[in-house]
Amino acid sequence: MTGGIFDPKFNELPNELPVFPLEGALLLPGGTLPLNIFEPRYLTMIDHALGQSRCIGMIQPNSKPEQTILDDSNTPLYKIGCLGRITSFMETDDGRYLISLQGLIRYNVANEISSDFGYRRVIPDYTPYRPDLENTESEDLDRDRLLSCLRSYFDVNNIDADWKAIEHTNNHRLVNTLAMICPFSSAEKQAILEASTLVQRADIMETIMDMAVHQSNQNFAKQ
Repeated sequence: MTGGIFDPKFNELPNELPVFPLEGALLLPGGTLPLNIFEPRYLTMIDHALGQSRCIGMIQPNSKPEQTILDDSNTPLYKIGCLGRITSFMETDDGRYLISLQGLIRYNVANEISSDFGYRRVIPDYTPYRPDLENTESEDLDRDRLLSCLRSYFDVNNIDADWKAIEHTNNHRLVNTLAMICPFSSAEKQAILEASTLVQRADIMETIMDMAVHQSNQNFAKQ
């Protein structure tokens, strides 16, 4: 759910996209992701994006869980990412960029193309995700069920929450914000990203949280 005054229309989306492969980072349409940019190639990427569409693609490396990614230049990527538009930008005295990305629309990686600048670029296919740009609200979300799972999940993970603020957050923002901030695994976050609808996204999150609570209860019982 986007639709900001500065957001591009569907036919204005970039045909080529610089991508930032970052394990464990989830950007969803309508969500906001803060990033600390310090590698030279990604500083260059941000410079180029600011001079053009102000858009970059977030995507996760599709690596094995036991792998430690030191260089993502040849690491396989997941086939689905999310386009983000730079909405805030700040330079630091030690040569970093602090930016915020607003999630616009998901994309499939149609092809990866060569780049002379060190960062990776792809040809995105936005067509299957055009509804991401529409300002729609789900009426079918079982909000009580989601909040019940969330309370149990936060309890076992010792996470504090502003429940008053949560209760006053609309369904779309609630689901997407929780998906981005909860300490889910990279594979779990990718599954959430790939969910077709908001209700499916919430269902996946509830399953993940239920499993985590069940595992925590089992571990406690063994002590």
